[in-house]
Amino acid sequence: MLGLKLPSDPRWVNIAKKNLEEVLSDHAFCEQKAASTAISLIVSFPEYTELVKEMIALVEEEMSHFKMVHDLIIERGFSLGRDRKDAYVLKLLQFFPKGGSRTTQLVHRLLLAALIEARSCERFRLLSEHLEDKKLANFYRKLMISEANHYTSFLSFARQYGNKEEVNQKWDDLLEFEADIMKSLNISESIHG
Repeated sequence: MLGLKLPSDPRWVNIAKKNLEEVLSDHAFCEQKAASTAISLIVSFPEYTELVKEMIALVEEEMSHFKMVHDLIIERGFSLGRDRKDAYVLKLLQFFPKGGSRTTQLVHRLLLAALIEARSCERFRLLSEHLEDKKLANFYRKLMISEANHYTSFLSFARQYGNKEEVNQKWDDLLEFEADIMKSLNISESIHG
């Protein structure tokens, strides 16, 4: 369903399980960044009423997820820690050239957001299936469903606002690029690493 060209390295889930404090901290910041992305889309493209309405709901949902993850961090005696650069996202941002029409910029941002949500969904599925902690596994199962909805929403908006054939070609090309990124990254205890 997600269309990812390369599944996560199976070793990732083992690294994540051994470094839950780092995973939870990174996850919290991912939720905050997702909310920031939605706010940025609202600010940058206010004339797209349907998108704005969806992004308002997304901001609320992502910040509620941030709170839930932060509560888990505190409950486990951890602290949030500091945000780190997300090498995965930084590399993804290099795919589309700068500039172009407003519509092109919007489509590119929507496709990038869709892909980030798709990879998060895949990682949350892995956590939900492999964590021994049932509470945490169920938590990630619920968030996996949410991420899948975000992925399809962003992709649908990209197809709605852009030329569908061009958008589909860009999506396929972006998926190939993302697979190469996944091959190049060191496996780490981050959601996307």
